[in-house]
Amino acid sequence: MIQENKNIVEITAKGISKEVINKLPLYRYDGKIQVVSSIQDILCAIKELEKESLLGFDIESQPSFKRGIIHPPALIQLASQKTVFIFQLHELKDLDIFTPLFENSTICKAGVGINDDLLRLKRFGVFNESGFIEIAKITDELVISNKGLRGLAAYLLGVRISKNMQLSNWSQKELTHAQVVYAATDAWISREIYLKLTENNTIDSRLKKSLPHFLS
Repeated sequence: MIQENKNIVEITAKGISKEVINKLPLYRYDGKIQVVSSIQDILCAIKELEKESLLGFDIESQPSFKRGIIHPPALIQLASQKTVFIFQLHELKDLDIFTPLFENSTICKAGVGINDDLLRLKRFGVFNESGFIEIAKITDELVISNKGLRGLAAYLLGVRISKNMQLSNWSQKELTHAQVVYAATDAWISREIYLKLTENNTIDSRLKKSLPHFLS
């Protein structure tokens, strides 16, 4: 897990300003990353992920600079306990290969902005999602004012993550090292935030009732 900044106070009904965020140490995920694109490699990776109980979740899409144009997701990132898997989708015609994982209610897939991500994914394939947890819903219940991944990482973990690569070309077949690290960091941070929120009884009894599979 990330070593927390000791200057960050315990979770309270407050937030953290952009000025303070910009003074925090920059964090980039430096663990194991696997970029997979072929159907066979995706199948093998999913089998590994199905052994996990908690995954950090995120996607990346080709940015659109014209109103009304929405590009399908180019990447799906899933962070396990030891590895972040980055799935390139350019060889897939649909998302059927992910259906067993996406519909598995016993595996928590935690992220920020998940509802929008799922809508984008459903433009690409049909599935009945289960086990997806919107982190912002938890932080709203805890009255934490920061909403985005960057703000929550700063407030809860005491680190600053970069968003510099957000509008890069995610559909290219050869991702740059910077893109790979950026994509992996977002998924890993989502997992770390969820762990932080669920440790030491941070989530109160109301929220625990709504997340029985993952907090028992």
